[in-house]
Amino acid sequence: MSESQAVQTAPYGSWKSTISADLLVQGSVRLGEASLVDGHCYWLESRPAEKGRSVLVQRSPDGTRRDLLPAPLSVRSKAHEYGGASYLVDGNTVYFVLAEDQRIYRMELDRQLPEPITGEDSSRYADLCLDRKRNRLLCIQEDHSPCDTGGEAVARILSIDLDDPLACEPRILAEGADFYSNPGLSPDGSRLSFLRWQHPDMPWDTTELCVAELDVDGNAQHIEPIAGGAGESIFQPQWSPRGALFYVSDRNNWWNIYCLGSDAPLWDKRAEFATPQWVFGMSTYGFLSADEILCTYSEEGRWHLARIDIHSGEHHVIEQPYCDIESLRCEKSASDNGNAVMIAAGADSFPAVVAYDRQSDQLESIASSNSNRLPGEVFSIAQEIEFPTGPRSVYAFYYPPYNPDYEAPEGEKPPLIVFSHGGPTGATSAGLSLKVQYWTSRGFAILDVNYSGSTGYGREYRERLRDSWGISDVEDVCAGAEYLVAKGLADPQRLLIKGGSAGGYTVLAALAFHNTFKAGASHYGIGDLTTLARDTHKFESRYLDKLVGHWPEKEYIYRARSPINHVDQLNCPVIFFQGQEDKVVPPNQAQTMVDALKQRGIPVAYITFENEGHGFRSGDSIKMALEGELEFYSRIFNFPLPEPGPGIAIENENVSP
Repeated sequence: MSESQAVQTAPYGSWKSTISADLLVQGSVRLGEASLVDGHCYWLESRPAEKGRSVLVQRSPDGTRRDLLPAPLSVRSKAHEYGGASYLVDGNTVYFVLAEDQRIYRMELDRQLPEPITGEDSSRYADLCLDRKRNRLLCIQEDHSPCDTGGEAVARILSIDLDDPLACEPRILAEGADFYSNPGLSPDGSRLSFLRWQHPDMPWDTTELCVAELDVDGNAQHIEPIAGGAGESIFQPQWSPRGALFYVSDRNNWWNIYCLGSDAPLWDKRAEFATPQWVFGMSTYGFLSADEILCTYSEEGRWHLARIDIHSGEHHVIEQPYCDIESLRCEKSASDNGNAVMIAAGADSFPAVVAYDRQSDQLESIASSNSNRLPGEVFSIAQEIEFPTGPRSVYAFYYPPYNPDYEAPEGEKPPLIVFSHGGPTGATSAGLSLKVQYWTSRGFAILDVNYSGSTGYGREYRERLRDSWGISDVEDVCAGAEYLVAKGLADPQRLLIKGGSAGGYTVLAALAFHNTFKAGASHYGIGDLTTLARDTHKFESRYLDKLVGHWPEKEYIYRARSPINHVDQLNCPVIFFQGQEDKVVPPNQAQTMVDALKQRGIPVAYITFENEGHGFRSGDSIKMALEGELEFYSRIFNFPLPEPGPGIAIENENVSP
C-alpha cells in the first residue's frame, strides 16, 4: 500500500488479498528429501502445476540447476503409503524409485537414460543405501504379493547386485519383523545397522536398533538388538566417519542424541532432536566431520540449529532466521570441514532448500518453494500461545487477521478458524504457509493447535492421546477457540474448524460431540474409525490400538467415537472435500455424512476430485479446496467477497446456522 492510499474499512472475511489460491499453485512447489553429494545439491519438488509430479532437481556448485528426469516421469516411493527416501546419488549415478511402477531405476546423470534394476512385480522400495565394497544396493522392500490372497505386505531388507541386477535374485538380509527402516553400513562395510518394529507399535512408540555382522559374501549374521524396545523409540541410527554408531532415543522423555556405549545423551536437553517417522529417510542430524555433528532440534514448537562436539558434548547454537527445519543432510569434505543442506522456513519466508557452510557458519537459501514475490509486511506472524484445558496446558500458534490495506468496522470481532493438523501424531509449525496467509489476509484469525498427542513437547505430551483420540484432541481444539473468545480475539458466533485426514476426524468429532464451533471443513477426514481399523494399509493397520483401544475387542469404543454414527448430533454447516481414489478414507464415509446432513436440513456442501487420493496434489484441486471453502463460509455467514467464488452447490443453504 502506498503512503497516499487510505486504509479501507471492510468486514472481516471480505478483505481483498494479493494472496490468491493461484499463488499456491503457480510458482509454488513442495520441497523434500534434500541431499548434498560432491558439492551438488539435490532435492525433490512436488509441483501442483504438473498435477503433483515429483521432480528430482540438481543444483551445481556454480548455481546451475536442472531437472534430472523429463516429464511426465516422477520420483516417489509408495512404501508405507507415505514413501520417502526415494532416491540416492552416488557420483555420476542416481538410483531412484519411479512413481508409476515403483521399481528402482539406475541412471547416469550425463546420459539421462534410466534402466530398471528391480523386476516387474507388486513390490515397493525405499531407503536406498549403497554398499560400495560389494557393488550392491541395499534397500527396504515392501512386498505386496501376499495382499492378493488376503494377507498383508511383507517388509524386508534386501541387497541388489549392481553388476547384473535383473539376472541375479535379490538377497534377503533381514526379514521377520513387521517393519524395517534405516539400513546403514559402517565405514568399513563390516556391519549393518537398521531399525525394526512390530505391530501394534508405531515407530514413535517402540523401535529396536539392530546391528548385524556381514560375512565375506555380504550375508547378515548374528543380528542383535542393541538399543530400544520396551517403550523406547529410536530414530535415525547413523555411523560416524570413525565407525561409532549414533542414534536418537526418547528414553529420558525427550528425543536426544546418543552414541552407542554411552548411557548419557550427547547433549542432555529438554528438546526434541527427532520427529515422528511417518516417512522413510527423515534426518535431523549429520556429521560435519569425524568430530562434529550438525543438528536441528525443536524447543517450544520452534526448530533450532546447532553444532555439537561428539567427544565433549560442547554445543554451539547457530543464529539463523528459520523456525522450521527438516531434511538435514551433511557432506564431509576432504578438508574435514563439511557442509550441509536442509529444508527450512521462517515466520516470514517460504520453505526453501538452504545450504550451510561450516567455515563461515552461514546459511544461504538456494531454492525457494515459492517464486512469487510478496513483501514481508503482508504476512501475519505466528504468536506462540499456551492455554489451559482442565488441568493440562496445550500449545498453539495464533495468527491475527492482518492486511495492511484493510481494517474491520469498529467493534467487530473476527471469525476464527481452528486448524487441526494430521497424524494425529505430528505437529504444526510457525513456518510461513500460504495456506494460513490466504485466510489471515482476508480477515480471519487462525489458531493452529498442537493438541495433546502432538510431537515436539516430549514423550509424555505425545502419549496424552493414548486411548483418548477423539476426546483429548477435541477438548483441546474447543478449549483453544474458547480461550481466544475469552481474550476478545474471536467472534463466538463465527468459530470455524478445519483439518485433513486425522485432523479431519478431529473436526468431525468436535462438530458431533461439542457445540463450540458454528461450521467446519473436512478435507478427506475420517468419519468411521471402524472402517479405518479394518481397511487401512499395513503401516497404520494397528495404529488405533493405542489411540482408541485394541481392535476388535474394543469395537464398541470405535463405534462410539465415530462421527458417522452420530450425525444426528451434527447441528452446524459442514463442507466436505474428498478424493475419489482415496485408499485411506473411502469416499463413502463423506457421502454418508453428507446425505444425513441433507436429510436433516442442515447446510452442507460436497466437493469431490476424481483423480485425487488421500491428499490433493493437483493445482486445480488445491485451488478449488481453498476458494470453495471461503465461498462456503461467506454464504453461510453472510459476508461479501470482493471477488466471486467458484460457485459451489450448497444444500439447504437458506437454513440459518
